[in-house]
Amino acid sequence: MRVNRAWLGAALLMLPTFLVAMDMTALLLALPRLSADLGATNVQQLWISDGYGFLVAGMVITMGTLGDRIGRRRLLIVGAAAFAVLSVVAAFAVDPLMLIVVRALLGVAGATLAPSTLALLTNMFRDEQQRGKAIAIWATCQFTGGALGPVLAGFLLQHFWWGSVFLAAVPVMVLLVLAGPVLLPEFRSDEAGRLDPASVGMSLVAVLLMVYGIKQLSVEGVGVVPAVALVVGAVIGYLFVRRQLRLETPLLDLRLFRNRPFTAVIVALVFAGIAMAGTGLLVTQYLQSVLGYSPFASAMLFAPMGLGVAAGTMTAPVLARRMKQTTAIAGGLVMSALGSLLLVAVGGTGALPLAMIGIAVLALGTGPLFALGTGLVVGSVAPERAGSAASMSETGNYFGGSLGLGLLGVVAAVVYRSLMHGTSDSLAGAVAAGRRLPAGQGAELLHTARAAFTASLHVTGVIAAVIFAGLAVLTLTMRPAPRIAPAALPDYEATRS
Repeated sequence: MRVNRAWLGAALLMLPTFLVAMDMTALLLALPRLSADLGATNVQQLWISDGYGFLVAGMVITMGTLGDRIGRRRLLIVGAAAFAVLSVVAAFAVDPLMLIVVRALLGVAGATLAPSTLALLTNMFRDEQQRGKAIAIWATCQFTGGALGPVLAGFLLQHFWWGSVFLAAVPVMVLLVLAGPVLLPEFRSDEAGRLDPASVGMSLVAVLLMVYGIKQLSVEGVGVVPAVALVVGAVIGYLFVRRQLRLETPLLDLRLFRNRPFTAVIVALVFAGIAMAGTGLLVTQYLQSVLGYSPFASAMLFAPMGLGVAAGTMTAPVLARRMKQTTAIAGGLVMSALGSLLLVAVGGTGALPLAMIGIAVLALGTGPLFALGTGLVVGSVAPERAGSAASMSETGNYFGGSLGLGLLGVVAAVVYRSLMHGTSDSLAGAVAAGRRLPAGQGAELLHTARAAFTASLHVTGVIAAVIFAGLAVLTLTMRPAPRIAPAALPDYEATRS
């Protein structure tokens, strides 16, 4: 009976995990319509789109540690209730400024959900195999949500108005608020201490500036504003680290990095995020700008990447029963490297199937890292630190994705411009310029631009392959993490009150 209740609780935790990931990508298709209805400018569209992700990334460290201190179930339910209310407000926003503010607040609420769900799973399952399976399902829901977000948004927009994209989250969050106190345990650390407001502010500002700077770097290229944001963010981050090392009860326990497997997995999550985001950016642009598919069709064709990760995370526990976890992770990363190399051959008549197979194989190989690696992170710390460890894992994912869009996006742009000999800054610009030229010259310019962009995709594939291969070597050097004895975990029945 206890196990059944634990799995019912786990099923409940998968719902917000899926919804938060879906909300990160679902707005991409709804943005043009809501912008037209609300009269949003280009800058306002950028903040409507990015405000949510910025605040999730900026607040996840604080929320993961806060859950350890005030109670993970309490924080989860408060966050879910806020998410439901704010989703309704967002659906009926009357102007761009209102939607920007609400989306930012949704990001704060969303930041409570991911670390709380992951930390609670570590409390609910004493058996290592069951805990590994639960975390694998959690990771599957996260990536499936991200992959299906645009697809669900496309379906809703075909039948309803743009606000329906926000309302889709409301029933799930209401269910979580009602069933959470019954099915989920409460857990808090008795030695948590008080929350340090200065640390909260410094972590938020540092993360926001770094993510903003990286994102602007990918949009504008090298410029004053992105550079200043990155430098100031790095300085504040350095001061934040110094403060955490001096505090008796820090917001972020950096002593966790003394654990070698913990550090190796966090590094692997960051760099895998870089490779995946960079290749994802180039492939989606290739589908639209080179092969000519619509945004919705491109989202459907790109779905194998998210679904590939989902399939990889689901098979990870099976692999872990047959081999060492580090071997399974490293083997998956080698597969990801091979998938990246397939992108180097993309071009010509077989471009579409080769691109789809490449991103699917790449994503499938990362599954063991996201499932088993996340389990290693939260399993290598004491139960009272699980929220803090989960927040570091989530922050690594967000930073990796942002860095991938920024760094690999810039590399691809440099390759493209060099092959175009300075005549075009982007493929979109070349398409627009080609329409103003005579038919023959326009066709020639477009052919050259598409070839240059394809070459930038090839370079990105090579870089991703090198990253994945390097991570495979890093993973194989990890020493096994110290196991937490089952007795150290709180009793599930005793903590349900």
